[in-house]
Amino acid sequence: MARKLQAILLIPVIVALVLGGIRVKRSVDTWQDADDAVRVAELVQAANKYASDAIDERDVSVIPLVKGDRTSSLVAKARAVTDADAEAFDEAVERMPQTAGLERRVQLVRTGEKQLASVRANAFTSRLTGVQTEESYHAVQHPLMEISNELGFGSSNQASFGRTLYAASLTQAAESLIRAIGTHLLVEDRGKLAEGELQVQLGSFSSYVYLEQVALQEYAGAGTDEDMTRLRNALSDAEKRGKEQAEKTQTQAEAAGKTFVAPPSLDKMAAEIASGKSAAQLAAQGITPETFFAASTLSFDAYRSVEVYLTDSALADAHSIADDARNDAVINAALVLAAVLAAFLLAAWVARTMSTSMRRLSASALEIAEQRLPALLTQLTRAIPGRVDAQVAPIPITTTDEIGEVARAFDHVHREAVRLAAEQALLRANINTIFSNLARRNQSLIERQLALITGLEGKEADPEQLENLFKLDHLATRVRRNGENLLVLGGETPAQQWDQPLPLVDVIRAAASEVEQYERVELSGVPETQIHGRAVTDLVHLLAELLENATTFSSPHSNVLVTAARLPDGRIMVEIHDRGIGLPPGELADINHHLADPPTVDVAISQRMGLYVVGRLADRHGIRVQLRPHEQGQGTTALAMLPDTITYRGTGVESDIDTMALAAFTNNGFPEGTARGYEAWNDR
Repeated sequence: MARKLQAILLIPVIVALVLGGIRVKRSVDTWQDADDAVRVAELVQAANKYASDAIDERDVSVIPLVKGDRTSSLVAKARAVTDADAEAFDEAVERMPQTAGLERRVQLVRTGEKQLASVRANAFTSRLTGVQTEESYHAVQHPLMEISNELGFGSSNQASFGRTLYAASLTQAAESLIRAIGTHLLVEDRGKLAEGELQVQLGSFSSYVYLEQVALQEYAGAGTDEDMTRLRNALSDAEKRGKEQAEKTQTQAEAAGKTFVAPPSLDKMAAEIASGKSAAQLAAQGITPETFFAASTLSFDAYRSVEVYLTDSALADAHSIADDARNDAVINAALVLAAVLAAFLLAAWVARTMSTSMRRLSASALEIAEQRLPALLTQLTRAIPGRVDAQVAPIPITTTDEIGEVARAFDHVHREAVRLAAEQALLRANINTIFSNLARRNQSLIERQLALITGLEGKEADPEQLENLFKLDHLATRVRRNGENLLVLGGETPAQQWDQPLPLVDVIRAAASEVEQYERVELSGVPETQIHGRAVTDLVHLLAELLENATTFSSPHSNVLVTAARLPDGRIMVEIHDRGIGLPPGELADINHHLADPPTVDVAISQRMGLYVVGRLADRHGIRVQLRPHEQGQGTTALAMLPDTITYRGTGVESDIDTMALAAFTNNGFPEGTARGYEAWNDR
């Protein structure tokens, strides 16, 4: 009941746990997504730096490589930076979420990286012309740049954020190509170019100038007002630094006595280079490889600063969202756990309160049914009903709920059961009194009958008639024993008790003398043991009933063997063996149970009244009686364990005179002929 009650109360707790678990799972999933976004932002940050340094490597390498200085420290340093970025990118790839989109983009980067070594080896040679060299870096830079499109977790428009960053990267890449090709055009000896190669370079230069404007428009369309303001400020700062550098260079040239021509704006320089003018013509306008590279680098760095700001912002936003998601997950988990714990404790308290009352009710009911009520019934059965306290102690439950009502109802049932039991006990006591009165009246009549038979035996000389009188005498003795059985079942003790110790063998002989077929009883190995006088009469009666059963339920042509032995602990074991039909195991177990615990007198005693009497007599003196199958498989053995409280070692003298005195006592004085009959039986 308690488990069922707890199960019922746990249902809402389980429901709350499931719902809370769903909420916590959502928070954990959000945290996981945010954490994935952090690793994506780290990947994008590493990819953009890798891409920017890769194209910066190309731009820095233009002047040294075109001039044939392939061991330039500038080139080695730029390539080392790119290689370090590649390692950082690889580490970010190891941490990135394993999604199909990211894996596809990383695979494109790996494909481009395979070409980087060849591009470095063949850059600005006959195997890889200028424009080809400059555009070959696009195989590495462009896949890296496209990874920016994976950004945007937590923003209102995921596609817009990635698009803005991609546009910034595209603008930077276009500016880098303009810087690389423009510098190449300014430092290369055009006389050595193949036919049409100059036009290709100029066309590519113009295309990338146009592409930069397209990228700026894309950035303006994808970015916010803050993004545009940030870009304008960065370009304005770059233009201001360019003017400051020009003024500083002019001051240094004038101090050295050199002529300095101030370069025009970056847009003007790009337009003049795209026009196809020679390096000398451009130098006359202040457009040299150094001034153009410096001005283009300032613009490149401005675009780079915007790109870095966007990637750093994306990473910071992702970290912030991940931290918030983690905090939400922890808080939700704590709240759900606290709520479920509180609900569980409340349900457990309610269940424990109710189950405690139920267990107390169940325990009290079982105690009443198994202990208190049977004990009271036993007292009512064995004692005088009016002297037994029949008051009922209520079940210790004082609540007014349904459990308390059940307890009060059970108390009422208990009181009614006790009342009915008291009435039944009183009725049985009255019946026992009637039995006892009838038995004593019968005893008086039987004693007169025995006295009359004894007188007739003394006057009879005809042996045949004397034998008939002996049989009649014996039948009367058995009738008297049946009357004594009624007294025993009624709880009465014999009116006359033997007051002297008697040898065990004489007790057995006296018991045999009360059996109709006494001549079939055979004694063997009875030890020299005295029986206390207070137990003699009951022990004779007990053994007579056992011998009666043994002779009645066995073949009239077989003997009933009675043996006895002293056990090491001082007790005496008396065994009565017959060769009868025996008893089934179930019936034998039932008889032994009743012998060990004599039941209340009821209708069932009519079937085995002798065994019921044996149980009552054995209970008076602590004698243990048990029936067992015969060891040889046929018949039954009755065992009577005599305690040391009623036995003690005798002097070794067996007195037939005492036996006859006991017979005279138990038979209320047999005549001389009866005594002669016992002597003749003993002589046998």
